[in-house]
Order: sequence, then C-alpha cells, then structure tokens
Amino acid sequence: MFEINENARRISQEEKHQYLSQGFIKPFPVFSDSGVKDLQAWFKNIIHKLPKGIDINKTNMWHKASKSFYDICHTSVILDCVEDLLGKNFYLWGGQFFYKEKKNESIVPWHQDAQYWPLEPSKSVTVWLAVYDTDETNAAMKVVSGSHKEAAYNHKVNNDDRFILNQEVSEDQFDINKIVYMNLRAGEMSLHTDALLHGSDGNHSDRPRCGITMRFSPTEVKADLNVWPSFSMQMSRGQDEFNHNPIAPTPRGEAVPTKGMQFFSDFEKEW
Repeated sequence: MFEINENARRISQEEKHQYLSQGFIKPFPVFSDSGVKDLQAWFKNIIHKLPKGIDINKTNMWHKASKSFYDICHTSVILDCVEDLLGKNFYLWGGQFFYKEKKNESIVPWHQDAQYWPLEPSKSVTVWLAVYDTDETNAAMKVVSGSHKEAAYNHKVNNDDRFILNQEVSEDQFDINKIVYMNLRAGEMSLHTDALLHGSDGNHSDRPRCGITMRFSPTEVKADLNVWPSFSMQMSRGQDEFNHNPIAPTPRGEAVPTKGMQFFSDFEKEW
C-alpha cells in the first residue's frame, strides 16, 4: 500500500532467541521515507473522518472496518516477521491506534494484555508500527524485559483520571532496572508477546505520538465467545486447520469504528 523500506528484512535466529527470552524485538524497518509521508497523511485523514467527540483511543477493530487499515496489517514485510515467530498458519484479530497528541497527560499503566483477552493458549503477537518518531520524550511504549516468563502479575484497580486502563501492576512486583523504552523511527515496528508487562507515560513533548497495533495469533488459539461474543478473525497466512473461531470478511470499504469490540456486521452497511 505504501512504499516499502529497502532495508526491510526477516527476523534473525538471534532475534528469535531474544523474543523468547526478553519478550520483544525491535526495530524493524517497514516503510520508506516516502511511505512514511503517505502513512502520516493517511492517519490525518482517519482522524478527520472520526465523528465529533469520538476518541480514537477508545475505538478498535479497525481491520474489520477499513480496507486501507486491513491492507497495512497485511503488508508483506509485517507478515513475514509475524510468520517467523508464529509459523505459517496465523490470523489477524485486532487492530487499533494508540495516539497521544503533544502535551497529552494520559498514561497507560503497567499491564499484561493476556489478562484482558479470553484467548487460549496465550500465544498472541502484537506488532506496534510507529506513525511518528517515538522515544522517551513523547511517550514511547515501555516494557519490562523478560516479564513474560513470570506468572500473571497482580493487577489492582486504580481509577486515576489520567489512566487509559483502570488496572495496573505496581512497580514493586518487578525489577525496574529491566525497563526498556521502545524507541522507534516513523515507519519502523516492534513485536512483543501478549504476556509482556508494558505501558507508557504521558506525552510531555511538542510532538505527536501514534502507534498502530496489530494482533496476530496462530490458528490453534481459540476465543471464548461467551466472554467475547464479537470476536472474529481474518486469516493472514496459511490454512486454518482448527476452525476454532468465526471469520470476518475482508473490508470492502472505509467504515469508521466508533466504539470498542464491534461486530464486523456493524461496518458492512457503510461499505
């Protein structure tokens, strides 16, 4: 969809070992300078299409609504890296934006994604694609290296108005010396496992920060539809040899999600 970076590559054996031991790998070039400009223009158009009063951070399932978002998720470079971690048979089930404007005080507290997702077994990979340069000064995602190898952490309710999530893992539960900031250039991506502790600080800079997240799982992973009735997936590569989950169609147009966890049928009338 956008021009690919000439330095795009597969994941090395050393990086696969790092993913297993530390729970994340970065950075991986995806789009060229020209591709980044097109990506940023596309994102600004998305923001303008949102109905007034809708916070893009409170929406998700963009891959089921928007053909262009779906196409970004299925960029060959991205799928190559996901395949290197998950094997040849995997599907896409989540896609959203994490956007912090300049001088934005919102915080994502320390948490593990897997505790929110009724998926078994826990084997999902998240791709985090940078729309803009992101570092410690403008709220880059931060992770706790190796935290995915521990048992589930104790998440406690915290209703701090700045928090995007209302549960957090307190810092006395892990070694703060293992915190790593996921600094990325625009057009680069990182990949991390669903059990990795992560979060982000407020954006105190004069620069915007936005990441596009894409969630992939091998086909053996099954959703509990009693807990998550709107769950559906789109095959990305290979074959679905298990048939555990409902299948969502490829979007045919450019619908806009207005809330979280919508059914794919919510978007079809807008295509």
